[in-house]
Amino acid sequence: MTASTPLITARELAAHLGDPQWRIFDCRHDLTNPAFGELAFAEGHIPGAQFVHLDRDLSGPKTGRNGRHPLPDRSAFAARLGELGVGGSTQVVAYDDAGGMFAARLWWMMRWLGHERVAVLDGGLQAWLSDGMAMSRDAVQVVPTTFVPHEGWVAVTADEVAQGLKGRDMVLIDARAPDRFRGENEMLDPVGGHIPGARNRFFRDNLGSDLRFRAVDMLRAEFAAALRGSDPGKVIHQCGSGVTACHNMLAMELAGMAGSRLYAGSWSEWCADPTRPVATGAA
Repeated sequence: MTASTPLITARELAAHLGDPQWRIFDCRHDLTNPAFGELAFAEGHIPGAQFVHLDRDLSGPKTGRNGRHPLPDRSAFAARLGELGVGGSTQVVAYDDAGGMFAARLWWMMRWLGHERVAVLDGGLQAWLSDGMAMSRDAVQVVPTTFVPHEGWVAVTADEVAQGLKGRDMVLIDARAPDRFRGENEMLDPVGGHIPGARNRFFRDNLGSDLRFRAVDMLRAEFAAALRGSDPGKVIHQCGSGVTACHNMLAMELAGMAGSRLYAGSWSEWCADPTRPVATGAA
């Protein structure tokens, strides 16, 4: 695989188990049960994997105004990666059991720090098991190193999104389920609805029934329809808290539609300020 390949198969990963230049991260999580991932990891994981927690490792401190999963400080996250044995030449592989729902967050964050050697396991843990691969309960021993961040992808702020609402250039794509986008059945955030002008693209539509990403040509056609002729560089992805939005961004990268950006604070940050506008319904 090349440094820029965003997906890896179970068999490709299996061929590199034990490779000192590779680091595997288990990103399993449940938004309604934050203890789930760590408990599941203890019961069994891909050999050599380390566990990273969405709240503790892939998010920073919450203020009540910056969303449910704010980005951590870049330097602090870089230091954490070094503790986990990730250096400048390390190939990072992220996986979960939800079709990449959480693994894509780590994929994006590595690119945020300018690290291109990162991929998501296509099909996740289910693909690993369906290919007959073994699981382990052993803890991996790693030698800490120093991870030096470089210029990478830039996160969009709430103010930039608000400014974009005044023009016609921004294409805002919301990755949440259609009912939450419409403002119905909201169970995670205190306000239901979406940012005015956003277009809904449920991240699960990127996947087939086997939780693997759909064919590149299908993804390209569907995102082209969502963009309605706009340049991919005009796209800003968001969701509830900046997690599943990364999945849509990964799908666009797979489709050869590079240049989109992430609003990491997403709806949970947006709706925390009562002065920001809110829309409901399908459009």
